[in-house]
Amino acid sequence: MSKDKLIIALDVNSRAEAMSLLKELAGMSGFFKVGMELFYSEGAGIVREIAATGAGVFLDLKLHDIPNTVGRAARVLVRSGASIINVHAAGGGAMMRAAGEAAREEAGRLGLPAPAVVAVTVLTSIDRDSFNREMGYTGAIEDRVRSWALLARESGLDGVVCSPREIEMVRMACGPDFQIITPGIRPAGSDLNDQRRVMTPGGAIKAGASRIVVGRPITAAPDRRAAAAAILAELSASSCHCEE
Repeated sequence: MSKDKLIIALDVNSRAEAMSLLKELAGMSGFFKVGMELFYSEGAGIVREIAATGAGVFLDLKLHDIPNTVGRAARVLVRSGASIINVHAAGGGAMMRAAGEAAREEAGRLGLPAPAVVAVTVLTSIDRDSFNREMGYTGAIEDRVRSWALLARESGLDGVVCSPREIEMVRMACGPDFQIITPGIRPAGSDLNDQRRVMTPGGAIKAGASRIVVGRPITAAPDRRAAAAAILAELSASSCHCEE
């Protein structure tokens, strides 16, 4: 279903705002993203409340620390009922393995479905200049994303978060079952805001994304349901095209 390919970002800082958006957009998406702003404001309770409605929760905290700390944090996040949690690939293979193993073990201990654990690669707000000059990396962003995606797969993770520009490369390198979650989605004619490496919803699905993350183009729209419906229609058309 197209709605399972769409993750709507609840980038707000209160339970009231989040639940209002959830109610308004009910049925438009199978997943909602809880990021740092909302989680740090409301804690794990907001994840449980959203999950209790039947929606999946992508808990976007980008864990990045020593393996022991990240593994222990992953166990705690499993208890929230999140469907997807993420770590930062820059933390290395040992850290990613610790997160994945801890999440699976804790889910098994509690009798819960194991969440997908995915690794964030290079943020969609970063362009070539900042990647090389400010961050000190050599080479192309695409090469770094591919390297980190392969490391994530080798470390036992379920997938990665990457910009739309790297979808096809990651899909080719990591195979058909590897999850690719893609922020940086902007419908044609939308403002880029702070995003740099972007693509339309349909373009991302055609390129091989498993799911796309959309925030402001829906949540800041005058008619949020209409904005979501337009994206779902585009996803449906793109999915049909991919299956031909």
